[in-house]
Amino acid sequence: MYVLGLSCYYHDSGAALVKDGQLVAAAEEERFNRKKHYSDFPKLAVEYCLKEAGITLDQVDHIGFYEKPFTKFNRILETILTCWPFTYKQWIKSMPVWLTKKLNLAKAIQEELQTDKDILFCQHHLSHAASAFLVSPFEESAIITADGVGEWGTTCWGTGKGVDIDLSHEINFPHSVGLLFSAITAYLGFRVNDAEWKVMGLAPYGKPTYVDKFREMVDIRDDGSFRLNLKYFAHTRSTETILTPEWEKLFGRPQRPKETELGDFEQDIAHSGQKIVEEIMVKMARHVQKETGMKNLCLAGGVGLNCVANWRMLQETPFEDIFIQPAAGDSGGALGTAFYIYNTVLGNKREYVMNNAYCGPSFNDDEIKSELDRLEAQYNYIEDDEELLDTVAKMIEDGMVIGWYQGRLEFGPRALGARSLVADARSNKMKDVINAKVKFREAFRPFAPSVLKEHAHEYFEMPEGMDAPYMLLVPKVREEKHEVIPAVTHQDGTGRVQTVTAEHNGRYYKLIKKFYERTGVPVIINTSFNVRGEPIVLSPEDAYHTFVNTGIDAVVLNNYVVTVKPGDVDYEAGMKRSVQLEAGSLMSSSG
Repeated sequence: MYVLGLSCYYHDSGAALVKDGQLVAAAEEERFNRKKHYSDFPKLAVEYCLKEAGITLDQVDHIGFYEKPFTKFNRILETILTCWPFTYKQWIKSMPVWLTKKLNLAKAIQEELQTDKDILFCQHHLSHAASAFLVSPFEESAIITADGVGEWGTTCWGTGKGVDIDLSHEINFPHSVGLLFSAITAYLGFRVNDAEWKVMGLAPYGKPTYVDKFREMVDIRDDGSFRLNLKYFAHTRSTETILTPEWEKLFGRPQRPKETELGDFEQDIAHSGQKIVEEIMVKMARHVQKETGMKNLCLAGGVGLNCVANWRMLQETPFEDIFIQPAAGDSGGALGTAFYIYNTVLGNKREYVMNNAYCGPSFNDDEIKSELDRLEAQYNYIEDDEELLDTVAKMIEDGMVIGWYQGRLEFGPRALGARSLVADARSNKMKDVINAKVKFREAFRPFAPSVLKEHAHEYFEMPEGMDAPYMLLVPKVREEKHEVIPAVTHQDGTGRVQTVTAEHNGRYYKLIKKFYERTGVPVIINTSFNVRGEPIVLSPEDAYHTFVNTGIDAVVLNNYVVTVKPGDVDYEAGMKRSVQLEAGSLMSSSG
């Protein structure tokens, strides 16, 4: 039995295909069409999933969509009418799309797929819940989902047992922790629905100067429930802005223009806002654990990508374990919908545990060679795996930045050792080098450490044997290791850890182990193989062009090693292009 899950038309679009309870493939559309945060129908992602399974759409038994459009339309219409006439522009902008396409979404999807198969619709937060719980290692678990907004719900909690999910409690629009964080992101001049990690990265540089002012705009109860003071938020009246003038009056400064200098004020806003979000999530998790009595927690939704809050939820509540799948945002809704139909609706036993993120396309040696030859690239082929790994480990040891391109593409926003840039975590200069000459991004942005799981507790304040495979937890770097791995030790002494195992990470584990054998340090820098404004690379061509146009020193595609560029790199031109790409993919914060 095949089940195809779809998420699209609002934020990041993606597709996932399940066969007899096992995940065959999952991918975001942006990786194929190279349009970052693409939200329209995931045509190429669907084609890939079917190709990976070796089937046609005719062989798919069920097709599911991750939201209920009529319920969502009811929320949008009710909001527009309640706030009329302030919502006149929102009416003009949104109604034509709804009336011509989104209200008859089943037909629109059938036309895209060229099929007459029925389309099943799953509630937004139920898709999120299923994307975490049904692929988790837990037989039963508490569940929390939090994001901007689905149909009406913005935050839900409940339980999962076996194949059943019960989301018993819900906070509804317009009160949203996701939209609160989006407002902070917008106020700091960053892109909503993409640059929230910039807020998290900037926060450790600041102080809690404005926590009390944030408490004026959000009322937080002991159980983690909350209400926004809507005089500061415009998301009920506008699709063009999320802030009202009252926000700027409260803080005494206008919204920061994009690409301008960041100072103490912006750092303190980021720090204070992040602390408020953490407080909400920790109080909520503590309450949910008390109410459910469960020892495990599954977390999903865009807020589930807030790795600092995640770590605090695990450390400061009685929960013993936490599971967050790597595509916790909207693209993961495709995954959740497919498993919800297969396991919960159809009652099939759970047999799949998501223990890695490698769900996307791969390219074999012949395909890579063909592409490199077409591109007239100069390369070496190192047939022996041990020689290859030792060669690359020495390159990293010597201070080179390597594009590591191996196996199947990751699902979700993080590169996890398949489409990664890797470098020496021991270097004091490496963080600045990669930000300036490779990623073309702000100097404050931190890099994540990939560490051999068996050594993680030696370098980070985490229990021995603990899993953190998706860079979604942020423990402290042990104080005595700050000077050992400075490139991945953030301003506040933390690191966004990826634990790496031989079982689940294959050749990437072997590379880090080689580096460990050479240096005595089982940690390297891992950041996504892309430049600012572009999606993570998918094809060998994407990888080669990124190598050519940045300060990357080498790219390793399977066993092919490329170190020679056809010409000099114009870093200034590359930086300007990346800024233009980022500006061109601006997204609305509205759901």
